[in-house]
Amino acid sequence: MSTVKVDTIEPRTASSTITIGAAANNLTTLTSAASITMDLNNNNNFKVTLAHNATFNNPSNPTAGQTGSIFITQDGTGSRTASWGTSWDFIGGTAPTLTTTAAATDRIDYIVLDSTNIQAVATLNYS
Repeated sequence: MSTVKVDTIEPRTASSTITIGAAANNLTTLTSAASITMDLNNNNNFKVTLAHNATFNNPSNPTAGQTGSIFITQDGTGSRTASWGTSWDFIGGTAPTLTTTAAATDRIDYIVLDSTNIQAVATLNYS
């Protein structure tokens, strides 16, 4: 869930103003499995340490305009691979090849266009 700090709330009128400070999203930890489905009602940002080759299925409950990140870390063995559901669209039409070095982290950033189209980019090899 997100945390939002409300600094001030003006008197309630038809055009009330709410001023907020920084919003921070927690990271939801996903369990490594052969098949992973994120629930976008729960959070926007996720992390997983892969102990399996994994398919990241189309997420449940996507909302147009929703953005987030997925941090994918290799376990101590490394060499884990990922595939992606049909809603995931990567640059050039090809999903990235994850960094396979043990303990390396890759980041997938995404924006939901609609319930069946999620544009994503990968930043690889944070180690």
